[in-house]
Amino acid sequence: MKLISVDWSKCKRDGICVAECPFGLISEDEDGFPTVRRAAARICIDCGHCLAVCPHAALIFKGQGPASCLTIDRKLNVSAASAAQFLRSRRSIRTYKDQSIPREVLEELLDISRWAPSVKNAQPTKWLVIESAGEIKKMISLVVDYLSEVKAFPGIISAWAQNRDLVLRGAPHLVIAYASDKSLKPEIDCTIALTYLDLAAHGKGIGTCWAGIFLGAAFSYQPLISALDLPENHRVHGALMLGYPQYRYPRIPQRKALQATWR
Repeated sequence: MKLISVDWSKCKRDGICVAECPFGLISEDEDGFPTVRRAAARICIDCGHCLAVCPHAALIFKGQGPASCLTIDRKLNVSAASAAQFLRSRRSIRTYKDQSIPREVLEELLDISRWAPSVKNAQPTKWLVIESAGEIKKMISLVVDYLSEVKAFPGIISAWAQNRDLVLRGAPHLVIAYASDKSLKPEIDCTIALTYLDLAAHGKGIGTCWAGIFLGAAFSYQPLISALDLPENHRVHGALMLGYPQYRYPRIPQRKALQATWR
């Protein structure tokens, strides 16, 4: 299969695909049409920029034409003011309704995260979704066992003994991002994918909180690592609690002053 094919009847020879290829794998032939450089198939990271950017729908990438792409609906474009409020209004939610999120909604959120940036477009992030109450309780118990072993957060330990969950805060779901140790920068890629998931959930009215205490245990506590049962040579790089918020926030609190150095 050819890496790139050109519909000569549509190509306007405007050089946009040449300019946009991040690795410079496309050049212009003597007639100004795009042509692929040698070794392009080996170097290409499958980003799809060439296919997506052509305003004339003249390129076919690895057998897939423009019809395989999602069409951008300009009516759905977010204004700068809307984006600013959306981002500023995102909160870490620690009080949840006793209500599960439908699996199809979770799948929709996870699907959106597939478009998160990743190093060399490797897309290494994989997901483990803890959705049952029994599995959630099991995760919490293992984290509390870890805290007892390392003698940390005694308040969390004593709260769990009284059936109060300060580990996952009563969230009905825990979504765990993991990746292969062979990935280039799995901790970065998983964090970015989780951020996409976090913001997509906010857009659906779903609350989230980054599960830092769980993550600390998942890094080093073998009983929890075994219970997660990830594929060999894979490890956890982040986790989010998810659930419907018990309360809504009518205002946005202040943050520290911006600290930036300009050069």
